[in-house]
Amino acid sequence: MRIRATVAAVSGALALSALAVPASQASSPSFALTRADAAPVISKVVVNGGKPIVLGTTATKKVAVSITASHSSGIDDALVYLWRGRANNPNLYDFGFHPDADRAKCKAASYTTSTCALTITVDPGYLWNTNATTWRVYAGAWAKDGGATLRDSFSSVRFQRLSRLTVNASPEPVKKGRTLTVTGKLDRANWDTRKYAGYASQSVKLQFRKKNSSTYTTVKTVKGSNTGTLKTTVKAVEDGYWRWSFAGTASTPAVNATGDFVDVK
Repeated sequence: MRIRATVAAVSGALALSALAVPASQASSPSFALTRADAAPVISKVVVNGGKPIVLGTTATKKVAVSITASHSSGIDDALVYLWRGRANNPNLYDFGFHPDADRAKCKAASYTTSTCALTITVDPGYLWNTNATTWRVYAGAWAKDGGATLRDSFSSVRFQRLSRLTVNASPEPVKKGRTLTVTGKLDRANWDTRKYAGYASQSVKLQFRKKNSSTYTTVKTVKGSNTGTLKTTVKAVEDGYWRWSFAGTASTPAVNATGDFVDVK
């Protein structure tokens, strides 16, 4: 049975912070939420290098996160939590993923400012297809004097279903001026079934690169079938590589097929 990440009823930022406080801080008698004007200031959070988090069907992914924060006493610790839903909704679910360790690795840029690094392990086994959307980024920072800033929606990050694209051009070799048939298939991860399935009715570009060139040029655009299959014909003119190129959608990243070389006689 697939495990689901579920969270009991919570209410507002304070309830979220109680769920996410790292053990190293939760057990400390000095931990406290200070006045806003005395709390650490989080200036930047970068999740996965600013790129969407793309997942296949089974493999987990280590996602790097950095938090930059400042306080007059210096920065001691930080955390990040990825979640979706509504904080005031008792049916909040698919809350996110815990950091691998309780404490972040913080590197001081000055006496007051540090950038803290964390790693979050993301597992597609926790996801449905509907989770290929925008998630919120919860961020927290702790000052060396014990004060804390906890932001349940500092920024956002997008989750996407991994896409794959194949190509085959035939016959090979082919006489100049004859017809080439180019086929392929566009599919993507299905998180409901943990298998790959054709991405239906998507527009995909057929591109060609001359043998001694490094640049692909779009020849035509073809719409795939309801199973993601692609097929078209072109005239063979010269030696070169044929590929399909998909621009991507909000839920699915862009992908290029590996070029298929055709020798034109």
